[in-house]
Amino acid sequence: MINRLSRLPQHLITVAVLTVAIAISGCQKTPDASNTQTDTDIQASSQNNTQNSNQPSDTQLSQTTSTTNPAEQQAPLTILALGDSLTEGLGVDNNANYPAQLQTRLQELGYKDIKVINSGLSGETSTGLVNRLDWVLQTKPDVTILTIGANDAIRGIDVATVEANIRTAVKRLQDNDSVVILGGMQIYDNLGSDYVKSFAAIYPRVAKDLNVTLIPFFLDGVGGDPKLNQADAIHPTKEGYTLIVNNNILPILQPELKKINPLNVTNMPTETAQ
Repeated sequence: MINRLSRLPQHLITVAVLTVAIAISGCQKTPDASNTQTDTDIQASSQNNTQNSNQPSDTQLSQTTSTTNPAEQQAPLTILALGDSLTEGLGVDNNANYPAQLQTRLQELGYKDIKVINSGLSGETSTGLVNRLDWVLQTKPDVTILTIGANDAIRGIDVATVEANIRTAVKRLQDNDSVVILGGMQIYDNLGSDYVKSFAAIYPRVAKDLNVTLIPFFLDGVGGDPKLNQADAIHPTKEGYTLIVNNNILPILQPELKKINPLNVTNMPTETAQ
C-alpha cells in the first residue's frame, strides 16, 4: 500500500504532462484556407508580373506603331501660304483655294497633324508683303510657300524693286527658321519683252543666291487655259488649283518635308487627282 502511494505522485505527474501536451496540440490551428489562398494569389501575382514584364505596355505599343508607320507625322507642322490673290483664292470657295486643298491632300497622304495657313491678300504687292512680315511671322511657320510679284508686274513696278523686296522677304523668313519655297511667276507679253524676261529671271536668281527651293512657274499647266481659269483669265478655278497642288507644289514640297523630319514623309503620289 505504501509503495502504491509512493508511486501516485509520479503517476499523476505523468498524466498531467500528457494532458498539457494534448491541450497544446488541440489549440494549434490547422492551415487556414484563406492563408493558403493568399499564398496562391501571391504566386499567381508573381507569375502575372513576370508575364507582364515580357509584354509591351500600351506606350510601347504606341511607340512601336509609330516607328513601324513612318508615313504618320510625329510632330505638328505649320505651312504658311504667303502671297496675293492667287494664294488667297479670289473667286473660289474657301475650301477650293490652294492652301485648303493642300492641307486636305497632305492629310490624305498621312500628315495627320498639319496646318496650312492661308495668308494671301488680294492686290498685295511685294512692298506690301514685306510690310506685314512681322505679323505673319507670328504663325511661326516651319515652311513658307511664297508667291508674290504678279501685282507688281501689272503696275509696271521696276524689276529691281520687286527683286529687292522678294529677297528681303526670303531672308526674314529664313532668319525665323522657316524653310522657304519660292513660287516663280511669269507675265503676259503686253508689258514688253524686255520687262517680261527681266521679271521672269527674278525667281531663279533669288532661289540660287539665297539657296531656296523654286517652283519654276507656280501656274504651270493652268495659266492661260480658259477651262482652268475664271472669266478674268487670271485666277484659277477649283480644278485649276487642284492641278497646281498636285503637279506644281507637292513634288517640290514633299522633299522639303522629308528634310525637316524623315519620319514625316510619305510616298510620292502615284497618280494625279483630277
